[in-house]
Amino acid sequence: MSGEKNLKKLIASMTPILTENEYVFGTLDAYSAEVLAVLNPISTFQEKEGLTVVVQKEIAEAHNLAFSGVFRCITLRVHSSLDAVGLTAAVATKLTQANISANVIAAYYHDHVFIASTDAETALSKLKELACEGSDI
Repeated sequence: MSGEKNLKKLIASMTPILTENEYVFGTLDAYSAEVLAVLNPISTFQEKEGLTVVVQKEIAEAHNLAFSGVFRCITLRVHSSLDAVGLTAAVATKLTQANISANVIAAYYHDHVFIASTDAETALSKLKELACEGSDI
């Protein structure tokens, strides 16, 4: 498996960046290539109850996709291995200390942390602090 596994290196080099776009999590009753082509989700996950989609807020509103909560995405720009242990826990712990909820999606190259839009700037600051503290872990 490619990517970094060393937790100290991961944290010290995670370089979090905050996207400008706002995203929402919605659900579809069933998979539909036509609907997905219109919604253009940045992520999907098939659950027993339906297909979760993460889409830009404006697209969800334009197509009447029900959602609750509006999020911004912080991407950790370190190429983390899917076998790495502790990065998600370290990020969640740092954000928990600031009373910030995190919804993490681990993709092949990077981890993406969805934060309520109102907390996004504070979360970015906290994750930059964590990166600076990384060598002490």
